Amino acid sequence: MTQSLKKRNHPLAIVDAQRRVLSESAGIAPFDARLAEIQLAPLMATGIHTFQINVGKMCNQVCGHCHVDAGPDRKEIMTRETMEQCLAALEKTDAPVVDLTGGAPEMNPDFKWLVDRVVEMERRVIDRSNLTILVAQGYEDIPEFLAGRRVEVTASLPYYLESQTDAQRGEHVFERSIRALQRLNALGYGQSDSGLTLNLVFNPVGAYLPPKQASIEADYKRELQRRYGIVFNSLFTITNMPISRFLDFLIERGTYESYMRKLSDAFNADAANSVMCRTTLSIGWEGTLYDCDFNQMLEMPIGNGGPTHIRDFDVAMLANRQIGIGNHCYGCTAGSGSSCTGSVT
Repeated sequence: MTQSLKKRNHPLAIVDAQRRVLSESAGIAPFDARLAEIQLAPLMATGIHTFQINVGKMCNQVCGHCHVDAGPDRKEIMTRETMEQCLAALEKTDAPVVDLTGGAPEMNPDFKWLVDRVVEMERRVIDRSNLTILVAQGYEDIPEFLAGRRVEVTASLPYYLESQTDAQRGEHVFERSIRALQRLNALGYGQSDSGLTLNLVFNPVGAYLPPKQASIEADYKRELQRRYGIVFNSLFTITNMPISRFLDFLIERGTYESYMRKLSDAFNADAANSVMCRTTLSIGWEGTLYDCDFNQMLEMPIGNGGPTHIRDFDVAMLANRQIGIGNHCYGCTAGSGSSCTGSVT
């Protein structure tokens, strides 16, 4: 596996190649066999707590670890019609959280409209931001908009030092991220008495597992406060998933199989029992339904007879569905576990 998957020409060919590589991971047990060992197979949903809506793959950054393969050249954008179908489905549930992701979700032209509709439904809204979009031309009013609707901001900042962040996300990203964080702080985000939640996300720069969440959170809080006067609420640690650009990174450096063994060796039964897909419904930009954001990027829609599009939403079937799995799922069950809200154990 020395050839980069990204050297293939067609996106579907790339996804097919990724699935094949993951299914043929050498030296590790298939993920479904590990679940069977702990009496967790088949893996089943336990409800719908979170609607995670990918509103498009367009982004103002091109990050080396991005499992979405997002960037300025991606034109996939959720339409208002599909958003309306999402809202109609949400109304049929008591799911308290709507997690908006991308790409840079703020780049969808109907982003504000969608946020306002969800706020009207009295659901908690999370904007999964890359930070730099908040200081980009044409988006300068987004921080005030978010604060006015009391939207929770969960923002990626790979490290509190410039060199590590720029190595993963691009030149000058760190400086712009700091400016965005300072602006959010000025609006009240991260302040203990404001009610405006600001969480940061850490993921390793290379083929490593993240450190203990509480320990690195303390480092982030100390260093960002000391260096830049920045405060925030919580830090989430997320394992780099062997998908898309990061999978390509691993293959090009000859470290794919060793990384998969690292994830497999760190398999944690408690983390497997608490994976986010059991309580999350992932909705693609075109309305297709998935068990999680990672299955979405591998084009693995919900199966086993359940509805596959948001227009056919059935809360009873989806809240108790069988979840599709693969060897990439080792990324969510290694060590303390990994989810969109950090470690799970």
